[in-house]
Amino acid sequence: MREFTRPNIVVSKCLGFAACRWNAEIIQADNIKKLEPYVNFIPVCPEVEIGLGIPRDPIQIVSMNGEEKLIQPASGNDLTEKMIKFTDLFLSSLDEIDGFILKSRSPSCGINDVKIYPSLETTDPISSNNSGFFGRRVLEIFPDLAINDECQLKDSKIRQDFLKKLFTRACFREGQKVNKIEDFVKRNFKNL
Repeated sequence: MREFTRPNIVVSKCLGFAACRWNAEIIQADNIKKLEPYVNFIPVCPEVEIGLGIPRDPIQIVSMNGEEKLIQPASGNDLTEKMIKFTDLFLSSLDEIDGFILKSRSPSCGINDVKIYPSLETTDPISSNNSGFFGRRVLEIFPDLAINDECQLKDSKIRQDFLKKLFTRACFREGQKVNKIEDFVKRNFKNL
């Protein structure tokens, strides 16, 4: 049987790795768990990394004077700069990454379904199809990688496309390490 290069995936830590959500819960994501024997996971929780505790008061994105801010409404803390600094530092430290699986609807990790509010006092969002602070930077810095959230991966077609892209990227990454095509074929197709 052919041995595939193990893809390296950054994953939201709350998706089966640690009870680090705002309410101290963990999300059991079976599709992610099934990947464990075949990939290398790099779990991260940006909210914990910027110093928020477990459990914690929720955060949200608020549009203030045309600028998006990451705010913790209960305390009024503006976490925007902390999140931007952590995100840029973390993402710039990554080496040989093939994909991301991020938490949907998260104001930090969400990639396409995050709510933005017009003020701290309003419970009705002005928009609900945005990216969180961490998720947005992932999409900007790594536009060609396999990037999905746990809800998207419940769809078999999306999951299949994600896996194809993920394993193709990992194989290509390994291929760049060899000098000759013959070495690449020997390394990756030795059992054919």
